[in-house]
Amino acid sequence: MTIDNRVQVVLIDDDPHLRQALSQTLDLGGLKILPLAEAKGLAGQLERDWPGVVVSDIRMPGMDGLELLTELHAQDPELPVLLITGHGDVPLAVQAMRAGAYDFLEKPFASDALLDSVRRALALRRLVLDNRSLRLALSDRNELSTRLVGQSAPMLRLREQIGALAATKADVLILGETGAGKEVVARALHDLSSRRSGPFVAINAGALAESVVESELFGHEPGAFTGAQKRRIGKFEFANGGTLFLDEIESMSLDVQVKLLRLLQERVVERLGGNQLIPLDIRIIAATKEDLRQSADQGRFRADLYYRLNVAPLRIPPLRERGEDALVLFQYFADEASARHGLPPHELQPGQRALLLRHTWPGNVRELQNAAERFALGLELALDNNTPEGAAGMTVEVVSGGLSEQVENFEKSLIAAELARSHSSVRSLAEALSIPRKTLHDKLRKHGLNFADGGASSHTDELD
Repeated sequence: MTIDNRVQVVLIDDDPHLRQALSQTLDLGGLKILPLAEAKGLAGQLERDWPGVVVSDIRMPGMDGLELLTELHAQDPELPVLLITGHGDVPLAVQAMRAGAYDFLEKPFASDALLDSVRRALALRRLVLDNRSLRLALSDRNELSTRLVGQSAPMLRLREQIGALAATKADVLILGETGAGKEVVARALHDLSSRRSGPFVAINAGALAESVVESELFGHEPGAFTGAQKRRIGKFEFANGGTLFLDEIESMSLDVQVKLLRLLQERVVERLGGNQLIPLDIRIIAATKEDLRQSADQGRFRADLYYRLNVAPLRIPPLRERGEDALVLFQYFADEASARHGLPPHELQPGQRALLLRHTWPGNVRELQNAAERFALGLELALDNNTPEGAAGMTVEVVSGGLSEQVENFEKSLIAAELARSHSSVRSLAEALSIPRKTLHDKLRKHGLNFADGGASSHTDELD
């Protein structure tokens, strides 16, 4: 049993008459109280962030006030505990204050003295808990910024959504392309939730053979099928009390989807070959790289499961939508790899930066991380040839030659990188480059670039 957070004061005194009198004083002072005759077991009923204070007599049978103070402060050293004695024992008062008592009241004392002390203690408690919440929020924010690197608007929005959803009990559907970081997001949701001390179990449904997927997920009893010689605990049951991350959910068969739907609705699991329904306290985070709505319309995914999962969707933006996050991420991974291999860090050259910005990253963060690893090892910065025309070989072109040639190529790479972005007009392109439109005309002609597609062309009349 846990004491209600609405209780502001727990009052402990073995004398029923004094307990009643003090209760009336606190009640008339507008405070919600819980009177108790003994201190034993109280610590186990108080959560660490319980927002109240404790008022206790010192001399009581069983656990006395000093023992209670020690037990409570072992759980939360900042919990205000006010101690009362009727013996005028100054050494005892000194001992209590050294042990961390918030205040010490000697009987008989005025009602106003008790109320004033309790109200000051409650104000201190609110301040302590507010500071804790702030520190936790800052810690969570810093942790998310480290895990999900980037300051683009889509990433800021994603971190905000993760922070909001992590504190809830809602199941989550993560939508994202291959390599976008779906498991990273799932782990963040788990680690920032109240389930962080429970297990995090990740399983890729697409990597499971059809013959073992049900046993792997739901478990089985001995004799459930040929070769099932002993009981097996499935992943859902193993994740009880924590979070199960189910990636590539689109690859699950329709039969398995039926069982998953039942588990989501009823929060029970039944092992193969068994009759017992096992209750689960579990959060499900599913992930997909496909459009499940479209899959449902085509009969490849159950519509009822899609609607059940789509209550709290989280979309991870692909790297090509994140602007200069690609540069920040690349340098982050490159520095990390350099430190891991004991190598000096390398700085990106201007042409390499432009190349990274123009690349469309079909493999998203996973592809970028691999490229950064190669770069840290001193290998050539080679990317798949899916960039706009003219981007291939840019690294070699820019970092070779004299200063004049490098400046020319750098200018071309910057304009080409901006051309690769979406611009509705010449004006917006010129403004993005901070140059007049006439200058932009001249530079596009000089470098053989085209506003329409960023490729090599002399058709600049489209700019007018």
